[in-house]
Amino acid sequence: MISDNAYRDPQVARRYLDKLASLTAGLTTPITLMEVCGTHTMAIYQHGIRSLLPPAIRLVSGPGCPVCVTPLSYIDRAIALVRRPDTLIATFGDMVRVPGSSSSLIHEQATGGQVRIVYSTLDALVLARKNPDKKVIFLGVGFETTAPTIAGALIAARREGLNNFFVLCAHKTMPVPMAALTADPQLNIDGYLCPAHVSAIIGANAYRFLAEDRGIPCVVTGFEPLDILQGIDMAIAQILSGQARVDIQYCRFVKPEGNLKAQHLLKEVFEPCDAEWRGLGNIPASGLRLAPAFEAFDAEKALPVAVEPLREHTGCRCGEILKGQIAPRQCPLFRTVCTPENPVGACMVSSEGTCAAEYKYGD
Repeated sequence: MISDNAYRDPQVARRYLDKLASLTAGLTTPITLMEVCGTHTMAIYQHGIRSLLPPAIRLVSGPGCPVCVTPLSYIDRAIALVRRPDTLIATFGDMVRVPGSSSSLIHEQATGGQVRIVYSTLDALVLARKNPDKKVIFLGVGFETTAPTIAGALIAARREGLNNFFVLCAHKTMPVPMAALTADPQLNIDGYLCPAHVSAIIGANAYRFLAEDRGIPCVVTGFEPLDILQGIDMAIAQILSGQARVDIQYCRFVKPEGNLKAQHLLKEVFEPCDAEWRGLGNIPASGLRLAPAFEAFDAEKALPVAVEPLREHTGCRCGEILKGQIAPRQCPLFRTVCTPENPVGACMVSSEGTCAAEYKYGD
């Protein structure tokens, strides 16, 4: 077994950095690579990778944080649901602090709302079994990485006849918004560092259309410092040679075809739908909703509530940050009004958010 230190060898890192400096010497236009994975964003900030790269290589963070891209309307609906006296909200920890239009789940919990933090969807099933008098609603937020676990939980709930378990679904898929970002002339993306966790499920072949139809080099990259540097090196090699394909740097976990069993679960329980992304707007066929056979578990359809009108937070530029248009420090609220203790935007709340990463590691 290879130790973690093998992926953090400073001498190997220096060789990659020297090679990248040599390859890009003399370039007058920077090469822009976007990572679309929140764990990549945190690793890049934590290890200071941006500051080590030559000036001709520009890294930008895209919409890789699932909590961050969840729209305000979803948060407001979750808050409206928890205000029902017969409901219990089960959610991963990051979601409780995301501000809605006028409240947050953590505020609702403090004022008597039933909110439970869970570590897996199966924990939410346990809550439903133990609280038969409550309608237990799991907040289904995430990309293709977490969606199969929710699919498995819903299959189990149907098998058990568990009629008090529901999912408020906001799942999103990654390749389609990557295509939308590629088409944005303001970004000028030259290549992608593709998300590793998502790719372990959907497979590297899911990005082939970006390379073949859009001419965008893609590299599925791991999370250790040397993973990321090697991924950058592989992407730069494609760009400088005028090629575009999908390479797998993270070959110890990601296969071209992905995880076929997980993909089968997704197809059984979900179907594609249009989805709203914070900062990116509505993107056709970029989301997942419950298939007709599982609609009885859909909290939005089964438990109607009055949702307050949207009220965006003045000055927050989280949407532009998610698109890679600006850096966190260009937001006027960053580190003044908006901090991890008092977040205004979702990018500061999540442990995978770009603003949270900049706040923690940016100096």
